[in-house]
Amino acid sequence: MSAAERPFDLVLFDLDGTLIDSAPQLALAVNRMLVECGFAEVPEGLVRTWVGNGADKLVQRALANAGATEEQFATARAAFGRHYQACLLEGLGMYDGVASTLARLDAAGYRLAVVTNKPSAFVAPILEALGIARHFSLWLGGNCLPEKKPHPAPLLHACHELQGATERTLMVGDSENDVLAAKAAGMKVVGLTYGYNYGRPIADSDPDWVFEHFAGLDTLLPG
Repeated sequence: MSAAERPFDLVLFDLDGTLIDSAPQLALAVNRMLVECGFAEVPEGLVRTWVGNGADKLVQRALANAGATEEQFATARAAFGRHYQACLLEGLGMYDGVASTLARLDAAGYRLAVVTNKPSAFVAPILEALGIARHFSLWLGGNCLPEKKPHPAPLLHACHELQGATERTLMVGDSENDVLAAKAAGMKVVGLTYGYNYGRPIADSDPDWVFEHFAGLDTLLPG
């Protein structure tokens, strides 16, 4: 199939819960933060339900669960940043099919980008450690623009930077934030079932397609 016959030219990917399972590192950092601030540790499964809106929200949810005061946020947020930086790459891995599918899409001429709410300082080290940074023309962290997902601005910015039309851009994510951002930006969206969506089925957010495995993208993005 020629590039002109494909339905999409540009593919935007969320990071956490889409390309990588970062919950183990996030849970470790959250628990180290909680202990430093005088609170008890929590199970990784609970931390998974807090992931998806960026580090600030993650810390706020952890503190709210612990019964902390708002005045403790600044100290806790700084502690989380230190601990997450320290354990960022410990046991880091990609979901099944991610490495091979990204390599295939890159070789087939698709333009690929990462659009995440994770702070940008963490994004490049993760992509480089996993050996997939070379596949992406752009990556945007949650602090790169004034707005984060579910606002459409990061997705639209990626389209602008890579000269991609929204109607020929596909967003791939695992949470309601990804679906809402894509719909607001006027682009199609895939919802992956295995990531982080606050304990709710991604199908409830009404993405255009729902896939249980990353390799399901092969049906939408032919070579």
